[in-house]
Amino acid sequence: MQFIAILINFLYAIFGGIVTICFMWVGYKIFDKLTDFNTAEELAKGNMAVGLVVLGIFLGVGVAIGLVIGMGLN
Repeated sequence: MQFIAILINFLYAIFGGIVTICFMWVGYKIFDKLTDFNTAEELAKGNMAVGLVVLGIFLGVGVAIGLVIGMGLN
């Protein structure tokens, strides 16, 4: 019985990780559409300001979705 609970939690965590990556990708695409410059080109040029904003997007979405996953496992 305990093995099944561990397996279900493991699968839930994997699914949550996939959902988190999808939300991060969507957040990046929305940011790219809202700005008047190409984010990928600016990152390739080494623009630190754009890199920090993208980092903030990834951290914010990752923490928010991670908390939801973490609360779901308890």
